[in-house]
Amino acid sequence: MSTEVEDLLALGEVELLGRIVDSSNGAVLVRVTHGQDSRLAIHKPVALERPLWDYPDGTLAGRERAAYLVSRAGGFDLVPPTVMHDGPWGPASSQEWIGDPETPVELVVDVVAPGSVPDGWREVLRGEAPDGEEVVVAHSVDPEVRTAAVFDALINNSDRKGGHLLRVGGGLWGVDHGVSLGVEPKLRTVLWGWAGEALHADDVTRLERVRAALRAGDLVASLAGLLTEDEITALTRRAERLLADRRHPLPSPGWPAIPWPAM
Repeated sequence: MSTEVEDLLALGEVELLGRIVDSSNGAVLVRVTHGQDSRLAIHKPVALERPLWDYPDGTLAGRERAAYLVSRAGGFDLVPPTVMHDGPWGPASSQEWIGDPETPVELVVDVVAPGSVPDGWREVLRGEAPDGEEVVVAHSVDPEVRTAAVFDALINNSDRKGGHLLRVGGGLWGVDHGVSLGVEPKLRTVLWGWAGEALHADDVTRLERVRAALRAGDLVASLAGLLTEDEITALTRRAERLLADRRHPLPSPGWPAIPWPAM
């Protein structure tokens, strides 16, 4: 069942406002208007996607929608409302912009100098800045950030950069899930602070909700057309494995554990 925001994004008139210049896949800031309501959104046309060696062409927008559906089914409440629809460039995803372009954003992942990791944060890795200065990548241990780490493991997110997690207006939001939900293990994230630790009970409940929705067939039906049968099967297996292990996964050997750039 769709929400009011989904209906607006899917049925509304799209007004182009500007290109997101840092995007590698042609993301555009738009205003979507339906009736008396309007919302800002990030619009990602399939036609503007950059081909990738490890994901089938033309599938990234659908993965954005699929990640939202998984988030909603489990009660992760991490991904903003996202729909697939036809826009000025043809089929595209549109995701609600949380807040507005002037709303302050609080980072939950940051790059800091050694010895400057904020209290209550966990260090993930050490490296060098372009000028050779030693730096540390660290993240908050807020329960919502921990839930985001579980969500990433569930959807096999291969590009969880620090800038893809944003605290806006008191809530934590995750964006850019176009390179996720593949079959082969590709988890690449900056949220390794809980690696090997037991899952929190609330996150176990979220995983159980996703598993139940998959078993009932409702979520499978919603994901059909966005993901292949093999990808839906792989999602089910990841949910089952996480629930069997009840632990945050460890980095996989033979695959980069951290995205580049990390932020």
